[in-house]
Amino acid sequence: MEKTKIQPKDYLRAISALNDETRVLILRFLQEYGESCVCDLELSLGMLQSRLSRHLKILMEAGYLEKERKGVWSHYYIAPQDWFREKALENIKMVDVKIPPQQKACPS
Repeated sequence: MEKTKIQPKDYLRAISALNDETRVLILRFLQEYGESCVCDLELSLGMLQSRLSRHLKILMEAGYLEKERKGVWSHYYIAPQDWFREKALENIKMVDVKIPPQQKACPS
């Protein structure tokens, strides 16, 4: 992958998004299980929807996640990455985080 320069604001947004254990857990969960419905994330991670949505929004704005609507459900997945975010995601795999088992709540 070609290493293009990253703008300071983009760099800070990407780094700041990882400065929270909950967001690291969300990323690790999605790395482990792949695309997940928001209700599956809520159940599996034991989070209130409002708190989870706030963290998902930050990760999306930082370029780590994308969302796809499937009917009434929102599904989140790791976004295709530039070299900088790809390296960051590689590195968080080394973080010692207990990834809970995936639980299914979404009917889709």
